[in-house]
Amino acid sequence: MNTITQTNFHFPKQVSVYKGKVRDVYNINNQWLVMIASDRLSAFDVVLPKGIPYKGQILNQIATQFMQLTADIVPNWLLATPDPNVAIGKLCTPFKVEMVIRGYLSGHAYREYALGKRQLCGVSLPEGLKENDKLPFPIITPTTKEDFGAHDADISRNEIISKNIVSEDDYKILEDYTYKLFERGTQIAQQRGLILVDTKYEFGKTQDGTIVLIDEIHTPDSSRYFYADGYQQRQDRGEEQKQLSKEFVRKWLIENGFQGKEGQQIPNMTDDYIFSVSERYIELYEKIIGEKFEKPQNTTSIEDRIESNVVSYLHKLL
Repeated sequence: MNTITQTNFHFPKQVSVYKGKVRDVYNINNQWLVMIASDRLSAFDVVLPKGIPYKGQILNQIATQFMQLTADIVPNWLLATPDPNVAIGKLCTPFKVEMVIRGYLSGHAYREYALGKRQLCGVSLPEGLKENDKLPFPIITPTTKEDFGAHDADISRNEIISKNIVSEDDYKILEDYTYKLFERGTQIAQQRGLILVDTKYEFGKTQDGTIVLIDEIHTPDSSRYFYADGYQQRQDRGEEQKQLSKEFVRKWLIENGFQGKEGQQIPNMTDDYIFSVSERYIELYEKIIGEKFEKPQNTTSIEDRIESNVVSYLHKLL
């Protein structure tokens, strides 16, 4: 399987590299970032041992298309995509929070609700909700953004401001941008026969102090989608929703005794299972973008292709 799970590039005027759960980010001349979307798969804040074919390309292409589709309402960091797995943009200082926004009671929010909690990140939830019910209105439930290997944690708006993680003025902008992006994402999903259930956004400040959208947007790693057709009937019958997201991986892990807790072993991922995950990612790409996914025709290694394309673009930039 031709996948990329590790990078070790040395680009022109490279200053440093940060390796995240899924993306590796190279600092170029303290001005630009080269963000490489690997084929690593993470769940429960743990990177799973095997890569998923085409996953990095799919994430990168969905994210960059949505950056372009939302640039009129929220500024973003992106300059160019010289390779299917690569985005290049402005160097930013990221905020230490992830802005999670939910339109439905699903995933982590439902698991907390099922435990009897009626407040999530300081936001009150009404009684009587079932899993995957639509919420009365979208709610923002932020998490801390921890360094690699540490678990992100729920945090409230008040805690973020009182602990000076983000200033109140900046946080108001993050909230405003989050609602606007979710509304636009919801509209685009509806056009494709999907429901944008929940998602997360990350923001940073450019060197001139502008707050911009960074990282990824509306990908299956950062978002959950339901098929709109039959949604209400499935809810009424108490059936599981047909969804396109990474939640199916989380459910498979839970069924196989893994939730990222100490002492738990990651279950073996067979080649058949890995290919099934890859097919789910391709399905989401084609559904949300509305185009057939094009697998690269290049027979060289992904690493060689990335290096050639990035170096070529950087020579123009530098």
